Amino acid sequence: MTIRPLPAPLLALALLLGAPTALAAPPRDFTAIYQVSRDGAPMGEATVSLHASGHGEWVFSKDIKGTAGLAAMLGADDRESSSFRWKGDVPEAISYDYRLTTGIKNKRRQLRVDWPKNRVTVDEGKRTLTYPASPGMVERNTLPLALGLALRDGLRQVVLPVAVRQEVQTQRFAVTGKENVKVPAGSFLAMRVERTDADRGFSAWYVPARYPLPVKLSQHDGGNMEMRLVSFTRP
Repeated sequence: MTIRPLPAPLLALALLLGAPTALAAPPRDFTAIYQVSRDGAPMGEATVSLHASGHGEWVFSKDIKGTAGLAAMLGADDRESSSFRWKGDVPEAISYDYRLTTGIKNKRRQLRVDWPKNRVTVDEGKRTLTYPASPGMVERNTLPLALGLALRDGLRQVVLPVAVRQEVQTQRFAVTGKENVKVPAGSFLAMRVERTDADRGFSAWYVPARYPLPVKLSQHDGGNMEMRLVSFTRP
């Protein structure tokens, strides 16, 4: 097992809270399947996967296919793919691609990080934005993975720099308690995690001793989208 140093923000927090600073190895390749619903109605299925792509880089992707209701009628395919490198147990961003394809519209956003120039570029098709990068920075797709690994390492409060559309935000999360959660993958006593610096409608339930990803995730993003774990496999 390789012991990796904590990035500065998490190291300071770990020392403050008395959490252990010796980290476990990053996770191996995996594939997770989730049921997806929106506003309480079935919407589709999500496939989430992690794999090494070589040269010290990894790919983390999420593909949601509409299999029920309006999403199925429109043939909706919502895909996010991230390339990153490990910095401690943080998936430090290299690139992020988002694509939404339906029968009536397509949407795309690309984020690229030029680490030698310390610059983030966001391309939305109609406009391009740039802003300074931040060491240990993640983005919206890899955020749940980064939180799961921080919980596994013993942290109960987590501070992460997160690249969004126009800037790097400092986002704060905390374990707010333990709850019994029942999902297709089983019944668990899970840690509930909430974002604490803003009311962003983010709630996630983790069992960090078993999975690096939440067993249940609820987000308000143009509606209440919920993901519930069906299966988690490694090659």
